[in-house]
This record gives sequence, structure tokens and C-alpha cells, in this order.
Amino acid sequence: MKVIVIGGGWAGCSAALSAKKAGAQVSIYEKTDMLLGLGNVGGIMRNNGRYTAAEELLALGGGDLINITDANSTHKNINFPAHEHAWLYNVNRIEPEVRKYIKSKGIEVNFIKRVIDVKKEKNKILGIYLSDGTYIEGDVFIETTGSTGPMGNCLKYGNGCSMCVLRCPSFGPRISLSARAGVDDLQGEREDDVFGAMSGSCKLAKETLSKEIVQELEEKGVVVIKVPAEDVNLDKLKQKVCQQYALKEYAENIILLDTGHAKLMTSYYPLEKLRKIPGLEYVKYVDPYAGGKGNSIRYLSVAPRTNDMKVTGLDNMFCAGEKAGLFVGHTEAMCTGALAGHNAVRSCLGMPLLILPKATAIGDIISYANYMMMTKEGRRNRYTFAGAEYFKRMKKNGLYSIDNEEIKNRIAKLNLTNIMSEQLV
Repeated sequence: MKVIVIGGGWAGCSAALSAKKAGAQVSIYEKTDMLLGLGNVGGIMRNNGRYTAAEELLALGGGDLINITDANSTHKNINFPAHEHAWLYNVNRIEPEVRKYIKSKGIEVNFIKRVIDVKKEKNKILGIYLSDGTYIEGDVFIETTGSTGPMGNCLKYGNGCSMCVLRCPSFGPRISLSARAGVDDLQGEREDDVFGAMSGSCKLAKETLSKEIVQELEEKGVVVIKVPAEDVNLDKLKQKVCQQYALKEYAENIILLDTGHAKLMTSYYPLEKLRKIPGLEYVKYVDPYAGGKGNSIRYLSVAPRTNDMKVTGLDNMFCAGEKAGLFVGHTEAMCTGALAGHNAVRSCLGMPLLILPKATAIGDIISYANYMMMTKEGRRNRYTFAGAEYFKRMKKNGLYSIDNEEIKNRIAKLNLTNIMSEQLV
């Protein structure tokens, strides 16, 4: 049984691990020279409801990547505006650790291999075509290509190519394989009927900050600095993909998190204004390099799917991560990826596909985001365990918990303990 995963971000890695545990032969095709995609500049885990989701995924048997981010977290249980008990992993160490683990499990990883098309017969995908013309056959396919880029989208809907970690000009544009297979993709919208949304944070070179700021950052994990009154820009919050950070505190303050680099919690900030702030006089952006002007545009390519992560209208294609909905975050990508990988193998075997019940936070967000995506209002929202609309729903429905035993028991009562680590083949 050959499972092909397109895209090596958090979702793709999680899907590959899940499918491998179930007994399949698994290959990842990644267009760049690194795994993890936006995970190389992210760094935030376990904040707010993500803690619950992380523990659920561990209890389900799909939490390998949670263990790796935990092991590489330099700060644990820190608080910053509207967020509690966050863990921050080091973005400069995480990719080699994940790469080593993925390869140790016997998963084939193909770098600088951009998938540009599919071969299809009726509703079944037979194989994929790479940009160099190579054709590769498989039994089941998992698309985790994300929704950021290509460069033309950042030019059209944003402030230009932001020169981000995805590096479209060098490694080629993202291609929607669901669209290539004849499926009509969905698009997220902004408040003013403009498609897409802007990535919510930047990275600053830590060594360009003052010694005092670096010391506080490394001791506490977070630094909050007042923005001069004349530079507060509340309107910019409407553009952000990360609605859990679209709060006035993030316009009125510079909020820095220590993720190896200093993570600046805003989509962009003019360099001249940033350097007016005491301690930031020499500051420099390291991702995106255009952080003084703009950031990457996301959510322009979401595949319609069912709650088992299967792409609607195709018999053997699954999806995960941002490709599967207006999800924000690494944890969300890992959760959807793990389910997609597990169900890809079930599908090949003719087994009933697993749909996680709404009594779990993971099952509930997958179902709720899918339902909301069908409405215009829902396409203007983003869905994350960490805040905004969905975290409120989590708390209202009694799904939010930071009690590990309670979460384990929740999964056990549903008879789902370690279901994603069972070998099926």
C-alpha cells in the first residue's frame, strides 16, 4: 500500500507518521529543501485550548510531533496578552529534529520535488506529476500543500512578495492538486470582501535587540513594550490571519516571544517606526525579510472535505492543515494530518473511516470549521484552539481542560485510546 503525502509541513509530517504507523509505505514530496514550512518560523504550542488538543492527540496515539516540540521548548507555561500556559519551541532547532525522526521511521522524504499535476480516472487519482516531468503512482494521496502563496497572490491580495520562508521565487509556486483534479476549492475572505488573510507574525534577529531586552526575553520568554501613541494602527488588525491576536493590545504594544529568534506578534511593522522604540534601534527582520512592509497571504486554496478528511468528489484523496479548512496553527495541522494519514490507510483497506466525535476538541473543531466554511460569515473567520471564536466554543461546550488525566479519560471513555498507533496492514 503506497501513501503519497504532498507537502512536508506540520500537517504532512503528521499524516506521514500516522499512515506509517498504520502499516503503509509512505513517501513525502516537498517542494523546498526543508520540512515544516511555516513551522520553521512559528514556535507557539499549548497556548489556551491547544493544550487540550495536544493532550488529546497524545492520548489518541498520534502525538509524536507534540513530543518533539515539547522536547525542544525553551519556555514553558508562559503568559502573554489573552494567552495562557504557552510553550515556545526553538525554531532554529526543530526542523533537523523532525527530519531525523521522520527518516528513522522509514518514511521516504523527497526534497525539491514540486508536484504540479495529477493523473485521474473518473474519481480516482492514479498518480502525480513532478515539475521535472516525473510521474509517480500511488494508492492514496494526502494533500497538505497549505494555502500560502504563490507569489502572485501576495502581490494581488497583500503588499507584495514578503520574501518569506516558503521561498516561492526559488522553489516554485504552490499548486492546488484538488483543483487540478477538478474540485472547486474554497477561499477564505477578509472583512472587506477581499480574499485571503495576512500571516500574523514576524521574526526579528535577537542579536539586534538591546542586551536588556534579550535578557528579559530569555529569562521570561516574553517582552511587552508600549508603542508610541502616534504609531498605534488598529486598522491593521483586520488583515490578520491569526484572529486570536487581533486584539487592541497587539496594536498598542510590541509583543516579543523568544522562539530562538524574537517573534514579533504583528503582521508587519515599518522598520523606521520600529527603530524609534527604545531597545530596538538596531533591529532587523529575518522573516519575512519584507516585515517592514507586509507578510505572506494565506487561505486562498481550501479543499472541500468531509469530517474524515477525505476530499469531496475524489475517492482516494485526503487533505490536512490549511488545505483542509481555515485552521490556524501547528497543533491544528498536526491533528488534521494525523487523522488524514490514519484514514488514508483505512480507505485503502475498505475499512470504515474514523470520524472523531464532537466530545473531543479535535473532532469538534474539524466538524465546526467544516460547517462554518459553507457560510459567507464562516469564511471570514479562522478556527484555532488558541482563541477567537472557536476557543469560546471550546469553553462553552466544556471541552477546554489542562488536566492531563481528565483528557486521557475523555479519550478512554470513547474507546479511542491509541487508535492512531494501531497497525492496520
